[in-house]
Amino acid sequence: MQHFGFLGLGIMGSAMAKNLLKAGFQVTVWNRSPDKCTELAALGAKVASTPAEVTASCPITFAILADPAAAHAVCFAPDGALAGIGEGRGYVDMSTVDADTAGAIGAAISGKGGRFLEAPVSGSKKPAEDGTLIILAAGDRELFDLALPGFEKMGKKTLYLGALGNGAQMKLIVNMVMGGMMTIFCEGLALATKAGLEGSDLLNVIDSGAMANPMFKMKGAQIGQGAFATAFPLKHMQKDLRLAVALGDTLGQPLFSAAAANESFKRARALGLSDQDFCAVYQAITSSG
Repeated sequence: MQHFGFLGLGIMGSAMAKNLLKAGFQVTVWNRSPDKCTELAALGAKVASTPAEVTASCPITFAILADPAAAHAVCFAPDGALAGIGEGRGYVDMSTVDADTAGAIGAAISGKGGRFLEAPVSGSKKPAEDGTLIILAAGDRELFDLALPGFEKMGKKTLYLGALGNGAQMKLIVNMVMGGMMTIFCEGLALATKAGLEGSDLLNVIDSGAMANPMFKMKGAQIGQGAFATAFPLKHMQKDLRLAVALGDTLGQPLFSAAAANESFKRARALGLSDQDFCAVYQAITSSG
């Protein structure tokens, strides 16, 4: 039976680690806030006191952290993941970061004789709970094959995208499209309300035609109820939009719509909506007019 390490037990990580445990794998976990380990321990996980303890004791360690700064800190701290890496041990970073951060972590892991794979995920809380994430892996192909049994319990589709950095870039592009879709969707709902139309009628029209999609249906219902239970924190969407726009700058690709969407999410953060679901950008859009 494979033994996996798991670093980061937030909204996504806790659900993903649970699926590994439910599948019968041995799992050693760590989280910056130790109380988040309690539920996993009750399901049979071993709890480590540092990231280094996890990577030193597990052949493959998965990590999913909030942002590039957190991913960097968990790897490079004195008792971080890098300190426990040894010859042949694998480190799979599933955080959404930029390609430069993935490259720096990968180079450090490889420099100690370890193997590195980036594997950011497309999906939020419910897909993480259901094991239906889409996993966007790139880097060490042999590590990909070794980690695949774990990926298959966390996701419904796993892609190997080649060279390190491709996974990070693909994830940023996917989330950029999602953030842009959410922004124009919320603007449409806001405009319908200003025009005296029923938001529910707009949702019905959209759901009946070529624009129908699960995100609009689910998030439209939340917005209509004024309920923004967090599946994907708004602050993380703004971070991803910022990184996508920066990627566009690096590659010389204009991203007019993405830049505008980023400004809407920045306004939402300024209004104190960072920890609400990303569909709460609706509140920022309606408060501006």
